[in-house]
Amino acid sequence: MHVREMISTHPDVKGSINDRLLHCIEECYDCAQACTSCADSCIGEDAVQQLRQCIRLCLDCANICAMTGALASRRSGSNEALLRETLELCRDACRTCGEECERHAAQHEHCRICAETCRSCMGACEEAAGTIH
Repeated sequence: MHVREMISTHPDVKGSINDRLLHCIEECYDCAQACTSCADSCIGEDAVQQLRQCIRLCLDCANICAMTGALASRRSGSNEALLRETLELCRDACRTCGEECERHAAQHEHCRICAETCRSCMGACEEAAGTIH
C-alpha cells in the first residue's frame, strides 16, 4: 500500500505523520476486502441460509471499513470528533462481524480468515482512536 507515501506528500501534513492512523487505514482497507470476499464466499456455500446474518454483517463491516479508511486518509482541514467516532464505529462493526464469523470458522476457512482480519482491524481502530484529540 502507498498510504504513508501519499499522506506524507500532502501539503497540510507538513511532516506530522500519525503512524497508528496510517496502520489503521491499511487495516481498514484490508478488512473491507476480507469481509467482501467472505460474504461472497458465504453466498457460494451450500448452507447459505444459515449464513445470512454472517453475510449481512460482513457487508456492513466492509462498507464501514472502506468509509473509515477514506475518511482517515483525508488530511485537508480537520474534523477530529467525527474521525474518532468513525474509528469507534469501525471498531464496533469489526467486533460484531468478527464474532459472527468466528461462529462459522470451524466449518468455513473464509470465515476464520475474516474473523482474524476483523480482530486486527478492531485493534488498529482502537489504537488510532486514542491518538485523535
